[in-house]
Amino acid sequence: QVQLVESGGGLVEPGGSLRLSCLVSGFTISRYTMNWYRQAPGKERELVATIGSGFGSRIYVDSVKGRFTISRDNAKNTVYLQMNSLKPEDTAVYYCYAPAFSQYWGQGTQVTVSS
Repeated sequence: QVQLVESGGGLVEPGGSLRLSCLVSGFTISRYTMNWYRQAPGKERELVATIGSGFGSRIYVDSVKGRFTISRDNAKNTVYLQMNSLKPEDTAVYYCYAPAFSQYWGQGTQVTVSS
């Protein structure tokens, strides 16, 4: 059974950092592309970062380039999103997602950037 469990969100001041984790069960993440999405209040869900299978090529939306880093630990079957220099506009619920298992979403983790 596929499960994606996000954690690591919280309240942080502008300029701060957080690391999100996504523990995956039901498939081996190294074999599949993995994404991080986010959804802010009143807005559509937005793709933030992608890590490819195998070699793990990475793609980021322009608004987070140079600030966010997606990575994975294959031994732990976990995907991470390191977020630095956070801005208020990064406030959202963050979700990890596997396109190959498109019907599955986790519960998300809330990130709030505010002073």
